[in-house]
Parts: sequence; structure tokens; C-alpha cells
Amino acid sequence: MKLLRIFTTLFFGFILNSCDSGDEKKLPSIFIESIQVEEGNETNYLEVILTLTNSVDFDLSVDIRTVDGTAIKGQDYTDLYEVIVFYAGQEQVSFNIEIIGDDIPEDNEIFSIRLENPQNVKIDNSIATVTIINDDEHIFSIPETGYSTPETYEGMTLVWSDEFDGSEINSNNWTFEIGTGNWGWGNDELQYYQEDNSSIIDGNLVIEARRQTVESSNYTSSRLITRGKQSFQYGRIDIRAVMPEGQGIWPALWMLGSNHLQVGWPACGEIDIMEMIGGGDGRDNVLRGTAHWNQGGHVSYGQGYTNESNLSEEYHVYSIIWDEENIRWYFDDINFNTMDITPAELSAFHNNFYFIMNVAVGGQWPGSPDNTTLFPQWMIVDYIRVFQ
Repeated sequence: MKLLRIFTTLFFGFILNSCDSGDEKKLPSIFIESIQVEEGNETNYLEVILTLTNSVDFDLSVDIRTVDGTAIKGQDYTDLYEVIVFYAGQEQVSFNIEIIGDDIPEDNEIFSIRLENPQNVKIDNSIATVTIINDDEHIFSIPETGYSTPETYEGMTLVWSDEFDGSEINSNNWTFEIGTGNWGWGNDELQYYQEDNSSIIDGNLVIEARRQTVESSNYTSSRLITRGKQSFQYGRIDIRAVMPEGQGIWPALWMLGSNHLQVGWPACGEIDIMEMIGGGDGRDNVLRGTAHWNQGGHVSYGQGYTNESNLSEEYHVYSIIWDEENIRWYFDDINFNTMDITPAELSAFHNNFYFIMNVAVGGQWPGSPDNTTLFPQWMIVDYIRVFQ
């Protein structure tokens, strides 16, 4: 157990309380400041010492209570309700708040101390914010385990791949899309896309989503596309990757028709090889494979697959096999979705498509990050391969 001593000074400005008798009683006013405290790995106590600028010749009191913010009573701190009394001549009073420590990486959390029910004292500032500083580091690491697929298939030829083995992202394959797009890339997403959030690390493309303010956005990430550089009609596509996780995190490996800029969406067609919306309620292990197109308006068809463990724990391979008749979605070579594309209304899926890799933050589907969401988050891509 360790004692964290924080001094919060109560500042008193004196005012005159007019009385019919002509007697004057000076009422001090009270102010409480916000506090920061490290969480620690075990339970500890935040001691708050309230100090008067000078003693007074009468008693005064104020009620204090703690109120949840992103920090939750019983989970991050112990609830407290207490009457603080300054007796005549007394200049300091203290109280303790129990901070519940752990060794779990998490975002900083807050709760408040509120002053209420003043007796012989005036409250100028009734709320102080207590910020619990997370001191458990969220560390980037590349898994050493996971599923992989071969470099050759019988009856097929490898026509293009990016193994991300160089020192830099290959500009012959990829272009960065920058900014917030229209209406948050059409989904009310919260991130600002920039090139700085992508890198090559140990033969992997790494896209990092950060809590970072750029222009009017409070999050940043990257979105890479192959439009105008690499596009394909039909084939087997394998992408080996590790997903990020957490509420409001939305990674995607997907494709758009190469005529996107000419005909717009959804007329160009969209093939989502995989999407995942993160969250602590069991969504970090669920992926979806979906197609979108225009048929008198936006139409989509998709199916999900639930893995036994979170998709962030090791590599998995997300694949489609796409030909003149079907698109078939695979997770580690397990076929979990099939769609017939022979109807005339599905003609969009018989054209060339280009690739997109991105990690969105927030949006209509996943919702916004919350206090459980750790930043940074990383999507790690080992390779992308196209066989025909």
C-alpha cells in the first residue's frame, strides 16, 4: 500500500453577511482544484488535504461526494460520501479516496469530487476532476503464431503480391488517401487519415490508429488504396493480417470497382474481404464478408464468422475466391459466405476492382471509442496475394 498525498487548497474570499442588528459575519468562500494521480498496480489512497488560508472563529462544514465519470466506483475507486467539518480555529482537514490499481493497460479515467450543502461557507467552485493516470503501457508487438497460406495453388498463377519486405511502403502499389473525406468518409467516422500512421516493420505493413488531434479530428489513422496502380478481375485473394481491437475500432480489407470515380458508390460495387467492429462485448472475434451494389438503390449481402479467440491475438488469413459465377469468402480456408453473381443486376462484380486497407475510428456502425478503448491500435498485414 502506498499513500499519495495531494494538497488541494481551499481559497477563501471574505464577504459581508448583512444583518439587521448591524453585526457582520464573514463567510469564507471555498474552491476545490482538479487532481491527477497515477493508478498504480495495487490499491492505494489519494489523500486530499483541505487548507484554509487562515483560521476563523466559528465552525463550518461542507459535504463531499464522489461521482462516476469514465472511472467507475467499485472498479477504479471506492465511493466516498462524507461531511468535512472545520472547527473554530482549525486550518486543515483531510480525507482519503481509495484508488483501485491494476496492471491492465487502459485509457486514463476520470471521476469527480463534488462539494455540496455548505454550512457557514460559500462554494465558489463545487466540482474537482480526479484523473487516474494509466501507468500500464500498451505495447506494440507482432505475434509469432497464426495461420498462413501457400505461395502457390494448383491450376493458378500468382499475378501480384506485396510481401511488405522493403524498408518503405511501395508507391508503385499504394497511394494514401488523406483527410476526413465527405461526411467522415460517408460513415461519420472520426479519424483524420494521414501517411504518418503507416510504416513497414519486420516485413509487415502496420497501420496505427492514434488518439491524436489533427484539424477538427481527435483521432488519426491511415487508408491505403491501389486505385490506378493495381486492379484485378476475378481470382483468389489472400491477406494475412492481425486485427486491432476495442470499442469504436473498425479495420477493413476491401475492394471497390475501378470505375468508382466515374459511376460513384454503390454502382461501382464493393467487396469487403473482411471487416470487424471492435468492442468488449464479444465483437473483437467476429468478422464479416460483405458485398454492396446498386439495384434501384443500395443493396448488400453479407455473412459473419465468429472465431474462438480475438482476431488481435495472432495472424489469420482473410480470402475470397472470385470468378464469373460466385464470390466465396474464407477465414483461414473456412468458407463462411458465398454469393451468386450471375444475375444481370450484379454486373458490377464482373469488372476490375482495386484494394483498400484502413483502420477507421468511430462511425455509424461501430460507434465511438469509450474509456475501454486503448490507443494506439494496430492492424498488421504480412502479405496480400492475388492468384488467377
